[in-house]
Amino acid sequence: MSIDTRNLDQMLAELRATSAVAAGKPVGSVAAKAAGDAGGADFAAALKNAIDQVNQAQQSAQQMSQDFAAGQSNANLQDVMVNLQKANISFQQMVQVRNKLVTAYHDIMNMPV
Repeated sequence: MSIDTRNLDQMLAELRATSAVAAGKPVGSVAAKAAGDAGGADFAAALKNAIDQVNQAQQSAQQMSQDFAAGQSNANLQDVMVNLQKANISFQQMVQVRNKLVTAYHDIMNMPV
């Protein structure tokens, strides 16, 4: 079984492009193309995309575990466990991002005007 890293690479490129834009640095050609296609760094779209990917990973892992429990031949225990762990890690990562966003929101709201 090979691990599909296309979504991870795409998200990493988007994060690097957004970081470069925020820092005022020139953006690389691949990252600039990704940001340029979207009309710039759209935080809401990136966040929605990340949430959708986490949801898809969880649904895929749940379906695979149900297939394994039903005794279907296309699901083996190793693949089921790997997909369940990937879904769990992606969910934990999303929770940590949410926590950072809430902390940043509270910090901004508590700033004196």
